[in-house]
Amino acid sequence: QVQLVESGGGLVQPGGSLRLSCAASGSISSISVMGWYRQAPGKQRELVASITTAGTTTYADSVKGRFTISRDNAKNTVYLQMNSLKPEDTAVYYCNGGREGWINWYWGQGTQVTVSS
Repeated sequence: QVQLVESGGGLVQPGGSLRLSCAASGSISSISVMGWYRQAPGKQRELVASITTAGTTTYADSVKGRFTISRDNAKNTVYLQMNSLKPEDTAVYYCNGGREGWINWYWGQGTQVTVSS
């Protein structure tokens, strides 16, 4: 059993920054991969970034160089630092966690990020 709770979303101007947090609780030792997804209105949910327990990271091409995913094991928290934000980044951002081969991964409730002047 794993619970994921996102926070840190809000309204920011283009070019601004925001840091999202995902606090994990429960049987977190079962999780080997954590990631951030986002879903904009009328669009499918897409992978933004992921990080493994070994520290390997992946990023969507659209956010490379602007977003950074990190993990603080002491706090059982995963972060997504978002810089140089664009209106196209507006979406609900979701945290997820699991292992390769799992059918169902854990998901947070989502946090809204709005980039607008």
